[in-house]
Amino acid sequence: MLVQGQSVMAMDVVPEGNRNAEQPNVPGASVRRTKAGKTSFDAKYEKVRDLLASDRQLTGKIKSVARQYGIDPIHMVGAIVGEHTYNVDAYDRLQSYYVKAAAYAGDSFRFAYEGESIVDFVKRPEFSTCNGKSGSYSVWSCREAVWNRSFKGESVGGRSFPNNRFSAVFFQPFYAGQTFGLGQINPLTALMLTDAVVRVSGYDRLDEADAAGVYKAIMDPDVSLAYMAASIKQSIDAYKKIADVDISENPGVTATLYNVGNPEARASAFAKKRAAGEATWPEENYYGWLVNDKLAELRSLL
Repeated sequence: MLVQGQSVMAMDVVPEGNRNAEQPNVPGASVRRTKAGKTSFDAKYEKVRDLLASDRQLTGKIKSVARQYGIDPIHMVGAIVGEHTYNVDAYDRLQSYYVKAAAYAGDSFRFAYEGESIVDFVKRPEFSTCNGKSGSYSVWSCREAVWNRSFKGESVGGRSFPNNRFSAVFFQPFYAGQTFGLGQINPLTALMLTDAVVRVSGYDRLDEADAAGVYKAIMDPDVSLAYMAASIKQSIDAYKKIADVDISENPGVTATLYNVGNPEARASAFAKKRAAGEATWPEENYYGWLVNDKLAELRSLL
């Protein structure tokens, strides 16, 4: 309740559109993947756009899930378009994603590195600082920070660990950098967001001891959409709380964060730059730039 004489300062809303006049450079890995597939970014964009345009079941699901998480569905469309333009090629039908997901139902594999399971790894004393954390997002964010601080590229107890992301080392048993499904969700991201998805959507809680269960969830289009929405909501909330800006009116910024991850750290870095007069608004990367550039067309799909 407001006390008489008090006023509420309006939060700064990031305006629509790109801050960069031209698209930032696309990473070489994305260029090489696209060339290897004998296709182009334009062709991949058109394919995923056409999938969304022709599949009213899919766009209906997107709008329904977006309402549940309190976000504009254009943010989810932007993330799907970005992932399938720059990271993977879209299937022609939503049903193909369901078929692919079903193939993982009976798989038996685990999250591990050189024989040490993630279940055992996070019992190491370095992770004790995370034991008091509450909620899947806080716990796994803490564990990721411990990895970056104490293990990444280091030798611990006579054992060397790769100079690579926590998610790539422990959570991608097929090959590093692989994500899956309609939302291209990273398994570590799914573990972070599982509490939110359980609370809002009622899906089963994910467990690091059940790698197959995690992959089955992120491959299933229905469940994947929930994790996508939860991820976008997390980014929007992080920028409001940490940087005092509302990014919900700029799908290119939310798509950028969906692509690069770590919204809290990025919101904190942006807040410091803004306070120092070095930045006015968050900027989109190549991925988010495309979403903003095609925004009118993408909105028409909904």
